[in-house]
Amino acid sequence: MNSISSIRARLGVTQMVMADALAVTQGNVSHYERGQRMPPDVAARLIRYAQSMGHRVTFDEIYGMSALEDMQQNPSGCASNPLQS
Repeated sequence: MNSISSIRARLGVTQMVMADALAVTQGNVSHYERGQRMPPDVAARLIRYAQSMGHRVTFDEIYGMSALEDMQQNPSGCASNPLQS
């Protein structure tokens, strides 16, 4: 289970409810749950939303260590293309 989907399950909300709370579309939430990186401003809104519901969520939990390492290796935020040589 992806970290975003596990956070959503912990909050006990649907994708649509989370989308409304984060000011994104339900499709965005679905993409985040399938591995698309959540923008930092949306992550900050998720942290505040979870806090308002009595839950603690951190950036580390949202992005995980591998995502942080990837961001350090590729600061532009774009995934490297394995087909390029």
